[in-house]
Parts: sequence; C-alpha cells; structure tokens
Amino acid sequence: MARILHTGIGARFMPKQSSHNSHSAIYENQNFGGAVKRNQKPKTRRTIFFSSPPLIKAGGSVVGEKESEGPIGGYFDKVVDAKGGKKKESFEFLEKEMLEDAIEIAIKKARLSPKQIDMLLCGDLLNQMTSSSYAARELGIAYMGLYSACSTMSQALAVGAAFLNAGYFKTVACATVSHFATAERQFRYPLEYGAQRPPYAQWTVTGAGCSILTNEKGKGNRITSATFGKVVDYGIDDLNNMGAAMAPAALDTLITLFVDTGLRPEDFDLIVTGDLGKLGSDILRDLAEEQGYRLGQNYTDCGQLIYDYSQKIYQGGSGCGCSASVLNSYLLAKMDGGYYNRIAFLATGALMSPQSCFQGGTIPCVSHGVVIERG
Repeated sequence: MARILHTGIGARFMPKQSSHNSHSAIYENQNFGGAVKRNQKPKTRRTIFFSSPPLIKAGGSVVGEKESEGPIGGYFDKVVDAKGGKKKESFEFLEKEMLEDAIEIAIKKARLSPKQIDMLLCGDLLNQMTSSSYAARELGIAYMGLYSACSTMSQALAVGAAFLNAGYFKTVACATVSHFATAERQFRYPLEYGAQRPPYAQWTVTGAGCSILTNEKGKGNRITSATFGKVVDYGIDDLNNMGAAMAPAALDTLITLFVDTGLRPEDFDLIVTGDLGKLGSDILRDLAEEQGYRLGQNYTDCGQLIYDYSQKIYQGGSGCGCSASVLNSYLLAKMDGGYYNRIAFLATGALMSPQSCFQGGTIPCVSHGVVIERG
C-alpha cells in the first residue's frame, strides 16, 4: 500500500513494498510467458483478460517547466519551453514536437528503432487530432488515431494490449499529448482574452507520454486486463467543471473492473485516475462509498500528483498529457522499483465540444481502465 504524507493537490506518496501476492486473485500462475488462466469470467462483457499479458517495455515523458517544478518533476525524461516550439511558431507546433519527442524517447529507451514499431496508437485534444496526425507523418509509423479526450492514454493501452494479445502485432506505441494554451484556445478562451477561472477549474498539463508495448517474454510490468468504459452523463454543462463531470464515468468503469476481476480496492497497491483533480477525486470517493467501495490511501489522481498547492493550479491537472506523462515517468518507475506490484490505471475523458456546450448540451464522459502488474 501507499502511505500518504499530506492531502490535497500535489499529495505526495511514500510507497512501501506490497505484502500481497500481486497475481493470486486473478491468475492461477505467475509465469506471464505461459498460459494464464483467470478464476472467473467477466460479468459485464466490458473486461478483457489477456492470456499473454503485453509487456510495457519502456515509457517516455515530456513536460513543460511548470510540470517539472511539481512534486514528481524529477521523474520526467525531458522538459521543454512551454511558450513555443523549436521555431517558436505556435503552441500547436510545440504540442506536436512534444509528442514526437515522447515517442522517440520511449522507442530509444526500449532499444528499438521506429521501423520496429508495428503500429502507433495515438490521440490528442485538438480538432481532427492534428498533433497526433502530424507527428505520425514525421515518424513514418503505421498510425491509428484514437479519441477518448483525456482518457485516450488508457484507451490506447487497452487497444494496443488487445492487438498484441491476439498476435496481430509484436510492438505497439501508445501515446498522447496536451498543452495548456492549445486546450484553452480550443475549449474555452484564448489566453489573451484574460478570462477569469472559477475555483473549481483545473489546469491543463503541458505534457506528453508514450508507452512501448511488446509481446516479449520475461519479467516486467504487464497489462493483465482492460476494462472499457461507457459514456456517462450526469448533466454537468460547465466547461470548467471537468472533475465533477468525469467522476461518475470513473466510478462506472472502476466498479465494473471490481465486479469483473473479483478484486476490491484493498487488493491494489495503487488505484489512480487520470485527471479528476481534487474536487473530482473527492466526488469519486463519495460516490464509490455509496456503492460499498471505500477508496483508501491507495487511491490518488494524476492531476493531484503532478502539481503542488503552491503552483496555483486550482483543483489540479487535467488534459491528455496529465495521465500519460505521470504513467510513463513516476508510476512506471515506482513499479520498476518494486514499490507497486499491481495498479489500476483509469484515465478519464470529457467528450464535449465547445459548440455542444454553448448550444446548451451537457458533458458526456468516459473512462477506460487497465490493470498493470509487475511480474
């Protein structure tokens, strides 16, 4: 389990070695290289148990200066000037460059070349997923664009793991990116407008992350199951209130994961959502307790981990790059070090457009989840 040192945005965790067998609740043997059997069938048809759990061979992360100054800043691979790209052309060009860098870093850490990547599964928040498509153009890798808003990282991991488990590919790259300024311009107001932010708002992370999945044998961190989310809408129509909008979707997927796997919150070293922030995380805790699941000190949110109170980021981090950069830096490093043996990773996404909200529509949300185990 993880021992919390203080609560709130930027909460730090002091991990300790897990005391439970990291695979006993679901699998009959711990040899990921052989046939793996589960002890029950999924009850909802929304969870896939992988007979040959794919290996997360490496992760790459790129963030801006603000993110590097947070509690986990030392874990990121690269820090960039968030005010412009290499040519200082625009925030959108920088977002594309960050994504390219994260993918290239992950490929290099996996000791592979781009030619050895069979498929790039990637998405972002901009219209027509331009950051992902333009990065794929530069990298020359077969490309499938995915969109689940800020849940795209866990969606890509779930889809990529399914491809590998089925034997269609040997190596897949899963990546996503976001930038504070591009998200504000896309979904709210350009920064030059100087609009005031309400206290329940969040701060879009300037960051990118990439995971390299392979079907290699041996020890490492593997995706043992994936739970796909349903679209959930509790009637929130405020573009600034992302945490409240997404928390019910996280709850739906999390409970589905518990039901299908037969596990409870205490069976995980860490349960981590993508970008609910402080307010959304508190709402999720309350909703889960109403359903009979108490989320204890082993639950946190990437939006709370990446920033600290002193950084004036309101309720915490959000955006595709929030969960992607935290997973591919801090979380994988802690798993590699043996501090976490089993984590549930559930990125969360709000599926609105600016027009839908301006026209009076509410915000539909989704959360996809994967279980990652160290073996």
